[in-house]
Amino acid sequence: MPEQTDAWKTGLDQRAVDEVDHVIRAFHPSSNEGIDIKVARSGDRVDYLHADGQILVRDEYLGQVLEILELPTEQETRDAGRVRRVIAGVVLLTLEDNQPAVSDALDVIDQRLGRGIATPDHVLTVATGDPPICPATEPQEVYYDIEPYPSASHGNGGAGVLIYMDDTGLLKDAASNHPWLTGVHGDLDTLTTVDSSGAQPIPPYTGHGTFVAGVARCMAPAADIVVTDVFSTAGSELESNWISRLEAALSLGVDIFHLTIAAHSRHDFPLIAFREWLKHLHEHGGAVCVVAAGNNGSRRPSWPAAFSDVIAVGALGGDWRGRANFSNFGSWVDVYAPGRDLINAFATGTYKCHVYPYANEERKFYGMAKWSGTSFSTPIVTGLIASRMSRTGETARQAAAALLAEARAQAIPGVGPVLLPTGYPLQPS
Repeated sequence: MPEQTDAWKTGLDQRAVDEVDHVIRAFHPSSNEGIDIKVARSGDRVDYLHADGQILVRDEYLGQVLEILELPTEQETRDAGRVRRVIAGVVLLTLEDNQPAVSDALDVIDQRLGRGIATPDHVLTVATGDPPICPATEPQEVYYDIEPYPSASHGNGGAGVLIYMDDTGLLKDAASNHPWLTGVHGDLDTLTTVDSSGAQPIPPYTGHGTFVAGVARCMAPAADIVVTDVFSTAGSELESNWISRLEAALSLGVDIFHLTIAAHSRHDFPLIAFREWLKHLHEHGGAVCVVAAGNNGSRRPSWPAAFSDVIAVGALGGDWRGRANFSNFGSWVDVYAPGRDLINAFATGTYKCHVYPYANEERKFYGMAKWSGTSFSTPIVTGLIASRMSRTGETARQAAAALLAEARAQAIPGVGPVLLPTGYPLQPS
């Protein structure tokens, strides 16, 4: 495949360069292994990230795609291990070394068959921002033993409700150190040791899943929450690898699928593998999918939040009266919830910032942090849905519809529908 030079960095904000470099290195830690991540530019910004030499293809068009690209027959390509099923209806095709770049190959396919037949294997990241990676801020220090904000609810809200979170896993000591996380389970975060001294290094994105689960549990203290480590590689994963795990989770009897990940796509076209998964989700009773809108501060659709049959959550600013400047917005965002300067469970140790203008600044954490992003407004909505379900006996779909109606009734002009934690009225202007 054609090698990627550093030309993609030209003219980009230093934050964008820092973040994208971090993801590229995480996927390809050495010259002999890993996946090459390519950067697609659009003018003075990063358009999207994708895997080199890999494209997703709608299964029924695979033979035509192979013919267009002058590749061996479908059977020969499968026998050579260059085709892998991602989900029913979509396969991953690995191009041969002498094939053109993914973008050039897709241009030809688009011209012959139309858009949406084949797409890049996009990189999705926990609540992407602009630059196109990471939450809106890096975690900030707080006082030792501070309480969460919004605070933990009392009672048994969420009892009997199963929430499935695709994120960065759960910190090993989270439940023992934070009562509101007792009973939350799932994959371990990459930081699997426990060090109360504050000296342990905290890698970027570590603690993200724990923080998100903590916010949801503060809204629904009795909900059953499973946190996965799908996005443990620099907070990112390829669509082709992610969807198979999401598909497997349908068998768990999940009420609410909670996804704090996002990506921009080539030509802003919907993610084709996720679209097939959504069709399967609709076959599972009253389950819903709640997705972070992303942190680009843009109207541009962010996927999978921009799908019409998910609940896309944007973020309110610190006073809860306006939209946070980092939050995506537009007709595809369904509701806004507090997402600036939330406080919840985090790792203990030393975090070194990796993004301009705080790059290399060290911050000390003792189990709690302040963080901002649509990653953290989204679990407020998820938790409120779960809490209403246990209170009313409604399905997730019914509870979500009722809450969205409530959000529209208290919409803020210039922002949109708004949901706040139970017991927190809109603050006076």
